[in-house]
Amino acid sequence: MAHQHTTDHAANDHAGHSHGPVVLTSINRALIIGAVLNTVYVLVEFGMGFYYNSLALVADAGHNLSDVASLLLSLLAFRLARVRQTPSFTYGYRKSTVLASLTNAVILLITIGAILWESFQRFRHPAPVEGGVVAWVAGLGLIVNTISALLFFRNKEHDLNAKGAYLHLVADALVSLGVVVAGIVISYTGWVWLDPAIGVVVAIVIMGSTWSLLTDSLRLSMDGVPAGINMEAVQTDLRAVKGVQDVHHVHVWAMSTTENALTAHLVLQDDLSGDQISSLKRDARHRLEHRNISHVTLETETSRHDDCESEEC
Repeated sequence: MAHQHTTDHAANDHAGHSHGPVVLTSINRALIIGAVLNTVYVLVEFGMGFYYNSLALVADAGHNLSDVASLLLSLLAFRLARVRQTPSFTYGYRKSTVLASLTNAVILLITIGAILWESFQRFRHPAPVEGGVVAWVAGLGLIVNTISALLFFRNKEHDLNAKGAYLHLVADALVSLGVVVAGIVISYTGWVWLDPAIGVVVAIVIMGSTWSLLTDSLRLSMDGVPAGINMEAVQTDLRAVKGVQDVHHVHVWAMSTTENALTAHLVLQDDLSGDQISSLKRDARHRLEHRNISHVTLETETSRHDDCESEEC
């Protein structure tokens, strides 16, 4: 029984349509600028919140502090992702970007619990608040968060950490806007209950922006198919390659938050030459690169055989 088995690897640095290095450089720069801007603002907001007894400012500062932590974690992960592979870590440390994203989501969940607890305590024991100061400080936060969010806008669809940072910062900007309005209302009406109410709103907004980040991070950490990858479309593309009769045992997973990998078995026509097989592999890689899959391993065979029928093949 004649079978031809060859394995082909398309490394990321050979991917003609992969923009990974460019994306990483852009995100790395955005992370540094965003971390610096938000660190300065957190210090100002915490200080003003404690001095003027505003839970809304302290809660928002806590949220912003979690964003600073997430930006720093992501920055560390992107640096680790550039470390070359070793005998013990054959993919290098690319996966650290996924772990950083998951850690960011967990930090935000803890932040939600802390803000809700303090908000409910403040409902029970109201305290006077300087509404005008709250509005001015929150207004500064609105500017900082908007600028920071724009830094990640271009790459938010290319990387999970960039998407997480963008969502968090947009949520921060919206919350800051709400705090500005609340501060103005408090200064004119004396409704101090608005201060803890904004704290609750902050927690709800964080939850909304965190849930998708948490689920996406969990999926990638468990080697699930990355969001945005349509398995049916991937298999259709491979079957459309001239000379390919069938495709099976297709697996797609994330090597990092910016790089996806694939392994697959291609069943080929029996009469293909070596040059034709090489050509169809190039075609397959080209199609997959447009699907944001940059690291490809293809095994070819001329017909199905017994030892490749199991799910583990």
